[in-house]
Amino acid sequence: MAFVTAILGCKEKDTGMRSVAEGQNAEVLNKPFVWEGANLYFLLTDRFNNGDISNDVNFDRTKKTGKLRGFEGGDIKGITQKIKEGYFTDLGINAIWMTPIVEQIHGGTDEGTGVTYGYHGYWAKDWTKIDPNFGTTEDLHELVKEAHARGIRIVLDAVINHTGPVTEKDPVWPDEWVRTDKQCTYDNYENTVTCTLVANLPDIRTESNSNVELPPQLVEKWKKEGRYQQEVKELDEFFERTGYPRAPRFYIIKWLTDYITEFGVDGYRADTVKHTEAYVWEEFKTECDYAFSQYKKNNPERILDDNEFYLVGEVYNYGISSGKYFDYGDKKVNYYDDRFDEQINFEFKYNSKEMDYQTLYDRYSNILNTELDGFGVLNYLSSHDDGSPFDPLRKNPFEAANKLLLSPGTSQVYYGDESSRSLAIPNTEGDATLRSFMNWDSISKRPRTKDVLTHWQKLGKFRAKHPAIGAGTHQMITAQPYYFYRSYQNDNFRDLVVIGLELEKGSKTIDVSKIFKEGDLLHEAYSGVTSEVLNGKLVIDSPFNIVLLEKNF
Repeated sequence: MAFVTAILGCKEKDTGMRSVAEGQNAEVLNKPFVWEGANLYFLLTDRFNNGDISNDVNFDRTKKTGKLRGFEGGDIKGITQKIKEGYFTDLGINAIWMTPIVEQIHGGTDEGTGVTYGYHGYWAKDWTKIDPNFGTTEDLHELVKEAHARGIRIVLDAVINHTGPVTEKDPVWPDEWVRTDKQCTYDNYENTVTCTLVANLPDIRTESNSNVELPPQLVEKWKKEGRYQQEVKELDEFFERTGYPRAPRFYIIKWLTDYITEFGVDGYRADTVKHTEAYVWEEFKTECDYAFSQYKKNNPERILDDNEFYLVGEVYNYGISSGKYFDYGDKKVNYYDDRFDEQINFEFKYNSKEMDYQTLYDRYSNILNTELDGFGVLNYLSSHDDGSPFDPLRKNPFEAANKLLLSPGTSQVYYGDESSRSLAIPNTEGDATLRSFMNWDSISKRPRTKDVLTHWQKLGKFRAKHPAIGAGTHQMITAQPYYFYRSYQNDNFRDLVVIGLELEKGSKTIDVSKIFKEGDLLHEAYSGVTSEVLNGKLVIDSPFNIVLLEKNF
């Protein structure tokens, strides 16, 4: 992919990265980063923060849209702005997942009461270029640099399954690239994979191993943009190195992994995984790993740690109860081994409604330390396309934080979870109700929102400091009052925390004799109180009903 301008434009900006990192978020940066215990923030690039109003309209996307179905102005610069302001650091976020930033179809589709544009990022027109509504290559370089300086990883979103819809501005790709005739019925493996998800969403022929030429619309586009020769040269080099046939999926895999080699992003969330053959994701993982190793080889001064490239899959309706397998009805598929590090856990929101804290925590700890040992799940309570979130009206934001941020597994904070952004917007259709613009005004003006945000911040920062919370082993101490501990060990690093929930406000006496030593100084992170272990017990006097204990080294 021809990113020459971005490379030349970012050299001077990258100097001094280590000195920035050394001065920021030191407690978190000094702890090992563990994906299985990460606190990941998921946002719609277009709906989070508008950092550059000059890029709000492109390609004459000016038709009247349905409510929340057009571009709203959010962009990469807006995300970077919040990174620099410390918003994510204050929230204890150590990874950010952004919806796809590749160039979207130029036209819109007619759905319901108005036009819909590709503001969400899942309607690709050209995988090799960032959509100008989202920003530029220079913008993405800066975002990754600023995030990494604060110990925050960047996860992009990979779509291999389909192109964007066909519109008057976006002709269908050639037949050897896509199918448009068979729509999925989802009643077995074949009718979930080799078909279009919905009408007018051309399905990439990911099963094909036939050599295909570039789509003529891409050839014409690249020639107009003056980069056709460079793109073809890079494709020739890719296919020569790998020996893959010039089949549709390998073109897209090449284009997506270029973002790793060039920008140093740390992971991909893979879209519509169960609608694509399982072996495709094994091939994708192989190329992601290679691209990440090349980035580290070419940029030794920018290496954050020894973690491998992170790959999390969206196998829609997968739940942790299924272990490694997803059941299509007529076939079970293992999407973990040789494919994904983690899968999105669609079951978590239901478990959170049905289970008390101890049942939830204990169950997840047991599964993650047995059937899924070495792998993980990405837990969430709300998202961009789940019409049944845990708390759509945001009536229980404190419980939501306790369930999500203190559960074993990786936590996915959907933008606005921490600020009670409503998920029930009047006069919207379908997913649009989940995708309003981030409620910054509420954060700055409403005391209730500030209280909610403060709670998410305290739990999030505690989680970010302690891999034991997400990646450790859970053990209850007492049921009434409810105290538990989490422990985690990896080589010479050991992490141990004690947490209490739904406690009495005021003075609390905790028996920690089996966990900490006599005379240990323990810091209670929620209130900021420090106390000494005496006679095996700890006394904490705070006006809160929660305790977050860590050893005061």
